[in-house]
Amino acid sequence: MNITVTEAGENYLAELLEKQDVEGIAVRIFITQPGTPYAETCLAYCRPDEVIEDDEVMQLEKVCFYLERNSLPFLEEALIDFSTDRMGGQLTIKAPNSKVPKVSDDSPLADQINYILYSDVNPGLASHGGEVKLIELVEEEDGYIAILQFGGGCQGCSAVDMTLKDGVERTLVERLPALAGVRDVTDHSVRENAYYK
Repeated sequence: MNITVTEAGENYLAELLEKQDVEGIAVRIFITQPGTPYAETCLAYCRPDEVIEDDEVMQLEKVCFYLERNSLPFLEEALIDFSTDRMGGQLTIKAPNSKVPKVSDDSPLADQINYILYSDVNPGLASHGGEVKLIELVEEEDGYIAILQFGGGCQGCSAVDMTLKDGVERTLVERLPALAGVRDVTDHSVRENAYYK
């Protein structure tokens, strides 16, 4: 499991655990709503009687972590750190793959598309209050067609055709040879949140 806990992060958590005064207390790491835009990475105390049988154990020098099995692919490349500041300090948890698990060339095409949409395309659309998501994959003669739906500021936006063809489709087709193209199923007659009307 590729999770990095900095020395400062481990020391801070070890101090918190000591204050609990419970023999064998550890830290549980899990993600709520993994693989969605609403994913949150969480740390919680884990008493010995709260350990779940299929948890993965990550034992460091000062702290033992229990990783929830369903969260594992989404915790890949996570970082736990503690930085001091004037107010004392702050524990930070970064899990770049929490919204979409890290994919490889062997991953299903839909997972690869979702990964590119969430990690590369949507951050750009977010500046206009927009997003795009995969609805389904359709197999046609010349390859797969990704059926996409735009939301937020992209729905009803007059520039969405240009965004779809020059941005989203080009990005996906260049990186995924099995993909022949994309199709938009958004109802663009709804324009109240559109970025460009």
